Amino acid sequence: VALLTLGLVCLLPADEVTGYGPVFEEQPVDTIYPEESPEAKITMNCRARANPPATYKWKLDGMEIDLDAGGSHYSLVGGNLVISKPDKTEHVGQYSCLATNTYGTVVSREASVQFGYLDLFSSEERSSVYVKEGQGAVLLCAPPPHYPAELSFRWILNEFPTFIIPDKRRFVSQITGNLYISKVDSSDRGNYSCIASSPSISKSVFSNYIPLEPQTERPIRKYPADLRVKFPDTTALVGRMSPWSALLWGSNPVPEIRWKKIDGHLPSNHEVHMTGTQLHLYNVQFEDGGTYKCEAINSKGKDYHTARVSVEAFPEWVEHIRSTEKDLRSDYTMSCKASGKPNPHIRWLKNGEPVDRKEMRFSSLTFDDSGMYQCIAENRHGVIYASAELRVFDCAPTFEHNPVKRVLAAKNGRVVIECRPRAAPKPAFSWSKDTELLSNSTRVFIWEDGSLEILNVTRADEGRYTCFAENDRGKANSTGDLLVMDSTKITLAPSNTDVKLGENTSMQCAASHDQSLDITFIWSLDGRVIDLHIDSQHYERTTNGSSNGKLLIKNVQLKHAGQYTCTAQTPVDNITASAHLVVRGPPGAPGGVRIIEKTDKSVTLQWSRGADNHSPISKYIIQYKDQFSNDVWKNATTFPVNVEGNAEMTTVVDLIPWTDYEFRVIATNTLGTGDPSNPSPIVKTLEAVPVVAPSDVGGGGGASRELTITWTPVKPEYYYGPNFGYIVAFKPQDEQEWKRVAVADPQARRYIHKASDIPPLTEFQVKVKAFNVQGEGPYSLTAIIYSAQDAPSEAPAVVEARALSAKAATVSWMPLSYNNLDGYQVKYWESGQSEGQAETIAVSSRENHTKLENLRPYTEYIIEVRGYNSAGYGPPSHHFRVLTKKPPPKIIAKKVKGQSINIAWEQVEPMANESSIEGYRVLYRPEGQTTGTLYNTYKRNIDLPLPPNGNYVVEVRAHTEGGDGATTTVQITGNKVILSGGVSAAQSLSVLSLLFVALLCLNL
Repeated sequence: VALLTLGLVCLLPADEVTGYGPVFEEQPVDTIYPEESPEAKITMNCRARANPPATYKWKLDGMEIDLDAGGSHYSLVGGNLVISKPDKTEHVGQYSCLATNTYGTVVSREASVQFGYLDLFSSEERSSVYVKEGQGAVLLCAPPPHYPAELSFRWILNEFPTFIIPDKRRFVSQITGNLYISKVDSSDRGNYSCIASSPSISKSVFSNYIPLEPQTERPIRKYPADLRVKFPDTTALVGRMSPWSALLWGSNPVPEIRWKKIDGHLPSNHEVHMTGTQLHLYNVQFEDGGTYKCEAINSKGKDYHTARVSVEAFPEWVEHIRSTEKDLRSDYTMSCKASGKPNPHIRWLKNGEPVDRKEMRFSSLTFDDSGMYQCIAENRHGVIYASAELRVFDCAPTFEHNPVKRVLAAKNGRVVIECRPRAAPKPAFSWSKDTELLSNSTRVFIWEDGSLEILNVTRADEGRYTCFAENDRGKANSTGDLLVMDSTKITLAPSNTDVKLGENTSMQCAASHDQSLDITFIWSLDGRVIDLHIDSQHYERTTNGSSNGKLLIKNVQLKHAGQYTCTAQTPVDNITASAHLVVRGPPGAPGGVRIIEKTDKSVTLQWSRGADNHSPISKYIIQYKDQFSNDVWKNATTFPVNVEGNAEMTTVVDLIPWTDYEFRVIATNTLGTGDPSNPSPIVKTLEAVPVVAPSDVGGGGGASRELTITWTPVKPEYYYGPNFGYIVAFKPQDEQEWKRVAVADPQARRYIHKASDIPPLTEFQVKVKAFNVQGEGPYSLTAIIYSAQDAPSEAPAVVEARALSAKAATVSWMPLSYNNLDGYQVKYWESGQSEGQAETIAVSSRENHTKLENLRPYTEYIIEVRGYNSAGYGPPSHHFRVLTKKPPPKIIAKKVKGQSINIAWEQVEPMANESSIEGYRVLYRPEGQTTGTLYNTYKRNIDLPLPPNGNYVVEVRAHTEGGDGATTTVQITGNKVILSGGVSAAQSLSVLSLLFVALLCLNL
């Protein structure tokens, strides 16, 4: 590369005339090319700003690409590399762009080209998954071959787009794609399909459906908490979001989930999602590293998992190179420093080529040292680049672009007149005032960079000042004026002020100044300038003349206390005056709350005093929050009762044993109550023997030879220790010795004692108490209950069962003489069906008959009757059979003719064992009455007069020697006819009932 050499003449700044080296404005990025892409090309972008314009080259895996080779897939469009008809065997790799002009070469960051694909799922049918309700299930996704590795997963249930929403029971692993269901219930039944999506190539594929078949288990068993999906030891990156998941497996009841940081509090930047199963840390910082614990607890047990979180970081520049111009033969060091974890490795490039140096240190620069330099910092998480141009030059001094300027100075003040010619090598400097040559004295100094400093400025210092610069290439000078103005003085300084929280106050400030200059007042608090616009809620400047800078402070808060400084400033000088504002208010929050001793019912707290805010602390309030308080802070009872303001320790009493507590301390003085301290670490009080007994002890009933004892369980806050359960004691009323049984389930509500020697309906005394690992608590009050009675031992005798109609029958039986009978069960089913398909009716013990309805016409039913009580069912009666009647005749036509209506029906055909049809009877009556006009006919139709008003009913039935059949009912209202479908029983017809369907036609 030919580099431009500068010398003899000093030109304009580099970016104005002489040009500059390449500076990247766009660099290539990692590219995933979908193998199925319809666009058969890849474009890698590269653009650099440069003067003269840059030319471009590209490298693949460090080797320069020959863009002119025959049959090449590569072409250059501007600086962009276009790959036509990409080929996986040729074009995969790491690409970099080189931009070059006369000032040097820079290399872009490397960018990869990879070919992405996502195959279809296997077409093999997925096997059904069978699992008992209450247990856990996992549905395997088994994603197909793909690249890149990153996929996202979702599941659908039965049909798209019914997506499974992850919650406390269901979790989709974004690593394996598997769907985990921690506690299966009947609502989970269905067909599941896994959707795998590749965001890199915008493609999704569906798996075949996986049937899930929950198996009913009654009663559903309870299982201890079981963490199945556990987050591994993890490396998180600073500034990123880091999620961790934990899935509960077959846990019943659903446990409570808690997250903890073992070596400190959970970071403030954490959030818990999915009802506790996911912990997210946002904007991770180094202090968030440590060991995290997920704990799941239910009444059957607990499980926990811990993992280590290490925090690392991308490389980040602490100091990097910048473009510069340096004198020929001067010394110069380029500096690059980067932070990161692991510590980044730093390497250098000059004009795109590696430089084997740890640092770029130059002594006696030459023109050959000019060029484009790059500093590269890299660790396993990433790489960053910094580029700069170094230009070495020499020239005679010139003030063409930076002459000595006119300067204003304040009387009795200090002034510096700058002399900054462009020159290389560095020139020698001298100064004159008017015609007098100046030299260093007690008031006048010529700095090494050529600037002139004058102390204790007087009117006599006014005049024209000339700077002379000379090196071995030549010399030059420049002249500027110095004007001396009156100095600024504070005439009214702010004074120390003492106020109470919420009051208003002001700070005075006034100054005299040279009237030809503008003056500005600037206020600062403890060195921070007050922005009167942003802080207008509390600060306001009064407008009382240009020389008055009074500051009004409204609704003073504790944060407004401190040192206020008023600065009176002109273009020439400034002067300051300060005063303190003391704000008296409620105390600040105490610090360092910790537990130094604990028992089962008390803890001793210690804390550090917070700020009293200039009013002595009078007392402290101690508050607590436990695992049962739903995040509500409550005032604690202490010993002594009143915690004095000079205390830094107290004992909190009346606590509950074996309970997690947090404590905080609040200070109070005469001006109010301050903010609470940060909570103490969570502490669990020691275990103790239970003192609360179960309530509502009772029971009785149940199956034969059983004694059922019930109670209301003790609330969890009164467990007082692990291994909590109940001791159930019982004995017959006339015996002295109690029988004791332990029940280990803390949520148990009953115990059933079974023994063949328990007599029925015998009086027992029962009582229950709680126990834990520390011992047994007090018994409940003694209750009187009775053992279960025996089930009935006799079967009812069926007296009669007969059909009422095509759809109804009646059954009656002889009552049982059993004293403790709760009722009767009537079971009936169709002949030819299994008894398992039977239907049942419960009948009161005071009744001995019932009606069976909604039966099938002309169907034989089997009927049995048995008695029952709380002990169970007695033996069944003998089976009795009944045949329902035929359906009524079927109406086939209807027609209104003038003032009459014609109704027709199908002919009824009797069965072989039935009497022949002798005719039909038609009863025509007003609605609501039982009597009317009865017609007998041998025909299968009849004409009836339309009623003049009101509603009438027509009943049609077949007549035989054995009696009348079932009835079809038709309702007539004016010229409207309505089929009611009613069927009534004949009194003496032995044939089946006959079905009528009324079809009524109106004259239009």
